[in-house]
Amino acid sequence: MKRISLLNVAHDRIRDILHLGDIAIDATAGNGHDTLFLAEQVGSSEKVYGFDIQQAAIDSTREKFRQANAPECLTLIQASHAGMAEKIPEQYHGKINAIMFNLGYLPGGDKSVITQTDSTLTALTVASRILSPNGIITLLAYPGHQGGDLETDQVRNWCEQLDTEQFEVSTIYSTEHKDSAPRLFVIRKIRIKIDEI
Repeated sequence: MKRISLLNVAHDRIRDILHLGDIAIDATAGNGHDTLFLAEQVGSSEKVYGFDIQQAAIDSTREKFRQANAPECLTLIQASHAGMAEKIPEQYHGKINAIMFNLGYLPGGDKSVITQTDSTLTALTVASRILSPNGIITLLAYPGHQGGDLETDQVRNWCEQLDTEQFEVSTIYSTEHKDSAPRLFVIRKIRIKIDEI
């Protein structure tokens, strides 16, 4: 099976949903690639929030925006993504159209600093609450590094426990379906029709 770019798939799925004037979150800013992608989708009229616990990631993302002369919609927050509910203004809760996660460690950074399972699960729970109807969460997980197997398993378990009347979940593998393969979880919040209430 040909290897596919899960990041490209995530961007394609988000591109279908995120538009000018929308609000988005990069829950793991890293080197700013996803953050910049989100900013290009929403334009300068709205907001992109980027979270990372590492100062190096915040600096790298800020520099990427400067070099790209990107839209001035970015708010960078050096904090755990588990604190999204407190850090994102309450008036935006329920209005976030896309939230991206790219787990693991900062490419080119300290590989001993990785996303932690507990904070990732907390962040996913918060993300599912503040996401808009028809919004999307994409989460790239990498089993095969220290802590990555457990985190991926726990994310899968979390997805399996979502209410299927409120969320649709799909899992896409980079190569053949095997435990060690990176995978993309795509979580869509389903808009509930008025006549169903």
